[in-house]
Amino acid sequence: MVKHQPLQVYEKQVLLSLVTGIYGCRWKRYQRSQDESSKWECAWFTILSSSFLLLLFWTYFWLVAQNDFNDFNWSVYNHSGEWRDETIPIVTSTTVGFIYITFLLVTAFPKPLSNVADLHFRTTIGVLATLLTIVSGFVSVDDVWGDEWEIILVSLQFTAPFLHIGGLVTLTAVSWLIAGYVVRKERSNFQVTVLAIYILALLALCLAPLTFTCPCIMDRHVLKPPPVIIGRRGAPMLAPENTMMSFSRALQHGASSLEADVTISVDGVPFLMRDHTLRRTTDVSKVFPSREHEDASFFNWTEIHSLNAGHWFLESDPYWTVKTLSPKDRSRIGNLTICSLVEMLRLAARANSSVLLNIRKPAPEHPRFRSWFMDTLWTLQKAGISHRKVTWAPDTDRGRVRGLLQTTNEKLSVEEIRHRGITSLTIHYRKISHHDIQVYLAHNVSVTVYPVNEPWLYSILWCSGVPSVSSDAPQVLQKVPYPVWLMSHSAYNFIWISSDLVSVAVIMGIFFFQKWRISGMQNYNPEQIMLSAVVRRPSRDVNIMKEKLIFSGAAFSDSSHCFQIHN
Repeated sequence: MVKHQPLQVYEKQVLLSLVTGIYGCRWKRYQRSQDESSKWECAWFTILSSSFLLLLFWTYFWLVAQNDFNDFNWSVYNHSGEWRDETIPIVTSTTVGFIYITFLLVTAFPKPLSNVADLHFRTTIGVLATLLTIVSGFVSVDDVWGDEWEIILVSLQFTAPFLHIGGLVTLTAVSWLIAGYVVRKERSNFQVTVLAIYILALLALCLAPLTFTCPCIMDRHVLKPPPVIIGRRGAPMLAPENTMMSFSRALQHGASSLEADVTISVDGVPFLMRDHTLRRTTDVSKVFPSREHEDASFFNWTEIHSLNAGHWFLESDPYWTVKTLSPKDRSRIGNLTICSLVEMLRLAARANSSVLLNIRKPAPEHPRFRSWFMDTLWTLQKAGISHRKVTWAPDTDRGRVRGLLQTTNEKLSVEEIRHRGITSLTIHYRKISHHDIQVYLAHNVSVTVYPVNEPWLYSILWCSGVPSVSSDAPQVLQKVPYPVWLMSHSAYNFIWISSDLVSVAVIMGIFFFQKWRISGMQNYNPEQIMLSAVVRRPSRDVNIMKEKLIFSGAAFSDSSHCFQIHN
């Protein structure tokens, strides 16, 4: 009796069956297709892979951008006029989208192209919707927060060694698919192109550490003392910004200095306010509804002091910290008022800490336009704080400033700094590089970098030798007794070269194994060769025809056997 070998193989693929069941409403056993991938399947897999890579970059961006979440919300407020935490929906949708796309991509790898085509139309809509959402997010962030893209380059000073190893692991894993495709008997120009691109990508990744600038790759004995922490508007994660409670909390959590934004009232009283209006941080819309959009400097001190400066913090919870506060702290916050400059200076004097003042000059039509400078100096004298403890920004009116330190917020050359007689620089972390820091320090220019709220950024600046950082989260940086990671040059070179060699060895082993495995699959029985000779390239219709031929042969054999028994 002739035995027929089935040409269609049904394998147990539980995970793929689950995917096709959920997304394609097919709960029967999963059939692995033996057909060549169609153009639609190739295009679909390309879209899925591109969506994954784009979403991976998007996720990385928001992970490192946590350092500036408050600045992002403030930028949105300046554009929309409404204060709300926009990071929650962004982080939530990013997490859901990343899990969704990763799940589809991972389940597609066993048979990358054909398996994806088996998913239902709803999956297509989901992936395209995710892709459209990401692209819209890129456009929106570029419009509202375009400068923030630079944090990617800054973060690579910290993450580059780990991304290098992660990239090697990824390319090593992908080599299984690449090898299975390029070691086939049939040769095509596309196979050669794929192999060339893969080799170039691997070579570039192996040599990528030559371009890295990582301050924390250094000898331990060269590490300088940790940067001094300046409470930027106090500790705004623990209490409303620019209030007495906020400054007190900053000092309690390790801040050695305080930074505040100073505005001059219409009657000459310097008070602390970051915004141009009082809408965001006070109840001015209830107390003075007709003046809520008016510039804060055109209120007198009596009016300013009558406003509540704590309710907004409890209601909006800008840092998700209200739930951690005790009932006593909440009650105290609910009764806070706007802080005057003299109150903050007296607190700093009692704690023997220094202060950094960002003074906003009044507009030309303001009554104190010509006397704001003397109003501020009189407040310093009234507070009883040493002038050597006060740093003043901006660096104007040099002729009238005697005994006060001045700092600039511009990135100037060393020659320009010397010409202006400035000894310190206060600058955003995106505007200064590791090389710039070394140049300034070599010429005895003190550097303060802001805002520094995450341990990874604090570690980079620590390794760079920055003397001080301005932070919205002194309570977080206080818990960083040492850089998150620190590695000597010799140790890093060993890890770099070893990981490259291991990756290359494993990839070569995978290619040899795939060639041996595929060459062993080239043997067919005569029946398979005869049936495969019908067409050069198999199709779904031919596979069905093969099954019918096998089944009809089996039926004919059974009929002959029954005929012999009957006779």
